[in-house]
Amino acid sequence: MKDVQARTESALDRYLPAATQAPERLHEAMRYAALGGGKRVRPLLCHAAGEALDAPVAALDAAAAALEMIHVYSLVHDDLPSMDNDAMRRGKPTVHVQYDDATGLLVGDALQTQAFLTLCDEAIPAARRAGLVAELAMASGSQGMAGGQAIDLASVGLKLTREQLENMHRLKTGALLRAAVRLGAMCGASDADATASHAALASLDVYASAIGLAFQVVDDILDVTADSATLGKTAGKDAAADKPTYVSLLGLDASRALARQLQAEANQALLPFGARAQRLSELAELVVQRAY
Repeated sequence: MKDVQARTESALDRYLPAATQAPERLHEAMRYAALGGGKRVRPLLCHAAGEALDAPVAALDAAAAALEMIHVYSLVHDDLPSMDNDAMRRGKPTVHVQYDDATGLLVGDALQTQAFLTLCDEAIPAARRAGLVAELAMASGSQGMAGGQAIDLASVGLKLTREQLENMHRLKTGALLRAAVRLGAMCGASDADATASHAALASLDVYASAIGLAFQVVDDILDVTADSATLGKTAGKDAAADKPTYVSLLGLDASRALARQLQAEANQALLPFGARAQRLSELAELVVQRAY
């Protein structure tokens, strides 16, 4: 994990514009948002999936950096006063607090476009670039992360069914986690054996879907059980905003049981890969054990 996190930090440093390049304030704020913090869960999943399919590590570095840029852009926008109005992220002031609201908006916009530029880097084989761009665009747009956030905002104060809550989170959180696994796998997919590559992607899709939902269930648990210092962001804000969560719908114990059930589903999907999927299995455990 530490190796991948360090590689991702270096890749972000390399692919982000220098703070000395005009416009300096925007580039400085982009780097403030993206560097020096975060668990790097999406890059970890990307590298683990790529390792299972023998993907070139340089391609995984670029894909991981692009995924993290999209993730960070979403956090910067989520924290804005017009959205969640949060003052702390990754243990430091949010971008709009450190700079200003307009800079926060522009940082998110610029990180999003920088992600797609990164996927066009020569580190990724030319034959793979269009597919990776399309995958990340679908995961981050109205049929993915942005769509899930829209449903989340529209659901404040409402009582959602479990099916509605699951659909929201499969888009808001799960779509980008699924893309992380798929991008890593696509970097290693074989043109010579398309049938095997398709089967591998199908199995990894099941894994990613389960772990993406588990991640959100655990986040809902941590919102009511952890303090702000532990989380690196404001604790208890979902309950304060009257947002529907798994804990409010199912209760704490049932939510923890659901997280373990989803981990088991994820591990079941990894069986065809044998020892090659060890890191993916370990990441599933990492996601779920945070709830205990």
